[in-house]
Amino acid sequence: MFTLLPDMPQIDASLSLETQLSTLARDVSDTGETIGLPYIAVSPDIASPMPMMDADGRPFAETVFRWIDPELKYWEDRSFALRSALVHATRTCAEPFYFEHGRLGSWRPNDALEAGNAPEQYALARVKAAIVSPVHLPGGTIGAVVWASDREVEVSPVFKARAERLHALALKFIATYHDARAIGPKGPAVHLTRREIQCLKWAAAGKTDSEVATIINISVPTVRFHITNAARKLDVTGKAQAIHRATTLGYVGGRES
Repeated sequence: MFTLLPDMPQIDASLSLETQLSTLARDVSDTGETIGLPYIAVSPDIASPMPMMDADGRPFAETVFRWIDPELKYWEDRSFALRSALVHATRTCAEPFYFEHGRLGSWRPNDALEAGNAPEQYALARVKAAIVSPVHLPGGTIGAVVWASDREVEVSPVFKARAERLHALALKFIATYHDARAIGPKGPAVHLTRREIQCLKWAAAGKTDSEVATIINISVPTVRFHITNAARKLDVTGKAQAIHRATTLGYVGGRES
């Protein structure tokens, strides 16, 4: 039987980041107990094998959180994120989702989640029910919080009622961790001009400097000037790195403008 969650407690911003982080970790754990999903897996960056550590350098997975199989130390397994279907789903779904009766689901039909259904993997991990909150951060980093159970329980009702709260908690927890550990981009946002963005977008689409010049009606040296200037602002070297960095910051999308 699920219990609906109270409103999320406010964290005192005057406290140190480490204190805030510890408070949020306990809230993540307590929330799992409240909703009947007491087993918790966390990752600050699914592309990295490094686990989330407390102020003393101990993995939260060994102190605050516990997992279904105590022998499965996923935070020590460098290939776990590549094998886990739940983790893989966070790469294609930025919203929270749930696992119930052998299937992934969310607020609405989601083809990416459907493609991620892998019953044999969930059975191997002994996961019978779960709510997963992906955390997509600036710079392209993806973190995640998983609340899980080894029993068949109805998670869709609590997901419908409280997914927003769970997602906000996961975001605060992962983002605070990145701030406390000085991970990810820092400082003010980089401002690119419209011309710089246009040049990078067309370059990302595979156009040569000459083709970009023709498309937006400027000279080839001017195209190269804008791309070089964008790379300098983005603190990278070369066109390819500038395109990648601009993409992670949301400057390069699917359409030219």
